[in-house]
Amino acid sequence: MKLIKIILILSLFFHSNILADINLEFEKWKKNFKKIALENNISESTFDLAMSNTKFLPDVIKYDRYQPEFYEDTKTYISKRTSDQKVKKGKKLYIDNLSLINSVENEFDIEKELLLSLMGIETNFGTYVGKMDILSSLATLSFDKRRSEFFTEELLILLNLIEKNQINYKTLYGSWAGAFGYFQFMPSTMKNYATDYDGNGSINLKSNPDAYASASNYLKKIGWKSNQPCFYRIDLDNEIPKKYLNISAKKLHDKKQLKFFRKYIENNSIISNNYDELEVAIITPDKDIIPDAETLNPAYVVFNNYEIILQWNRSLRFALAVCTLKDKFKNEL
Repeated sequence: MKLIKIILILSLFFHSNILADINLEFEKWKKNFKKIALENNISESTFDLAMSNTKFLPDVIKYDRYQPEFYEDTKTYISKRTSDQKVKKGKKLYIDNLSLINSVENEFDIEKELLLSLMGIETNFGTYVGKMDILSSLATLSFDKRRSEFFTEELLILLNLIEKNQINYKTLYGSWAGAFGYFQFMPSTMKNYATDYDGNGSINLKSNPDAYASASNYLKKIGWKSNQPCFYRIDLDNEIPKKYLNISAKKLHDKKQLKFFRKYIENNSIISNNYDELEVAIITPDKDIIPDAETLNPAYVVFNNYEIILQWNRSLRFALAVCTLKDKFKNEL
C-alpha cells in the first residue's frame, strides 16, 4: 500500500513538471504567434485583449486524439445520435419555430429536415453549444503539431473577426475544436457564410434566425441539392475489387456511375434506376478502424449530397448519422 502511494506521488510530480514545461513552451509560442498576427493585420490592442488570458488546455489535446468518429463502430455511432428522443425533440423545435424554419427552407432551398438533423447532432438543438474557451482551444491546437497549420489559420480568421467588431470575444465559448453556435461554425465558416438574417446589424449564431439562415447559406453555396439521395445501406458481393472500397473521409476515390456498381450490390433493387447516371462511391467505414471489423460490412453507396456533409465535418460516420436523422424527420414532419 505504501509503495502504491509512493508511485502515485511520483506520477503526479512528473505529470506536474511535464505540464509546467508545456505551459512555458505555450507562452513562448504565444509570443511568436503575436508577431504572425500583427503581420496579418491584427492590431496589438486586439491581440492583447483577446489573447492575454488564453491558456494551454490539455483536455483539448485529449479530445482531439480520441474523437468518437475514430473508435465507435458505425451502428453505435449512428444509433446514439438518431434516437426517437432526438426526433421528438426536433419536432417540438420545428413546431415552435414553424414560420422561421419554413421561410428559410423556401428562401435557400435547403430541406428543413436536414437543418434539424444538423442542429440536433451538433448541439442537441442548441441546448449544448459547448463551454470551452474557443480562443484557448484554437491556440492549443495551433500550438500542437498535429494540425497546427489548419488551426493557426482558423485562429487568425477569428482574431480578424474580432478586430472588425463582427464578433464579441467575450461570447466565444463553444466546442473543444473551436466551433461556435447552434450549428458549430468554425471561424472560416463564420467569415464566409454567416448572415444577419434578422437584420439587426450583427450576426448571432446562438439565435435561431441567424443560425438557421447561416447554415442554409453554407449548405447551398457548397452544393447541397434538395430532394437528391444521400446514401443507401447495401450488401456487397464478395467479388467487388477492394480498390473501390473507401475507408477514409479525406477524399473518396474510385467513384463511378451507380449503374457500374450495380453488379456488386446484391440488394441493388432498393435503389431507383433514376439514379443510374449519378456518380457514387462505396464506403466501408468500420474497416481498418474497428478491431475485427468485417471487410464488406457495413457498406454504403454514397452520393454527392453525402460528400457535401463531409465538407461540414470530414467523418464518414457523422455524414451517415446526419442523413439518417434527416430521413427520420422526413417521415415525421
